[in-house]
Amino acid sequence: MEVQDMPSNARIADWAMHVLHLLFPERQSSHFQDVGDVRKAFEEAEGELLELLMKTKACSHCDNKLIAHRFLEELPAIYDVMLTDAQAIMDGDPAARSLREVIRTYPGFTAICVYRIAHQLWKSNVPLIPRILTEHAHSKTGIDIHPGARIGRYLYIDHGTGLVIGETCIIGDHVKLYQGVTLGALSVEKNMVDTQRHPIIEDHVIIYAGATILGGQTVVGHHSVIGGNVWLTSSVDPYTTVYHQPNSKFIDSKPIV
Repeated sequence: MEVQDMPSNARIADWAMHVLHLLFPERQSSHFQDVGDVRKAFEEAEGELLELLMKTKACSHCDNKLIAHRFLEELPAIYDVMLTDAQAIMDGDPAARSLREVIRTYPGFTAICVYRIAHQLWKSNVPLIPRILTEHAHSKTGIDIHPGARIGRYLYIDHGTGLVIGETCIIGDHVKLYQGVTLGALSVEKNMVDTQRHPIIEDHVIIYAGATILGGQTVVGHHSVIGGNVWLTSSVDPYTTVYHQPNSKFIDSKPIV
């Protein structure tokens, strides 16, 4: 009977997408008549989250009611950060005609929003559900963001297919990531689970398509540019350009003048 009561991954994902639609009504066809309808819809979303927490037995010793309520309290701040992500895409992509277009059609924006929701639950030490949410976004967008990653404001993802951001990755503000970028770990032992395994990307960094940056000791300094297909396992100073030379075994770097 317990197995039958366990909510499916699809239902958990539907809850997150419903929350996203509440935050951005332009993503759906239904409309609210008044403030009371909006309040009721968010209260229902809180109640559904509590039900999911209880039925997945997410945390036997946690106050699931408090976790669900705090999630709802944090939604305005999460929404504000999501708006910065939409604005980053709008400002960075010449093909974007409006914020409405970004919010409704861009897979990078969807993946970021699902990550933001999942990360809030991750911070509350909720197991399983955050991973289900980001894996759902991964399956729909091709963008793989671990819910444990720490990502600042104004994240810009262009195209995004094949993008990977690992669990302990730290990303600053105003960072631009293109398709096929991997922010991953070097080969590590299982007992290193609680260590910094993924790179740190400081503010105003651009990382172009196909670049691979690995290791918990690897720091990409602020205002740096990492070119396409670069393989990087060591830190670079701020204001540095790193680029790949196709006919060479080496990666060249130089300060931005």
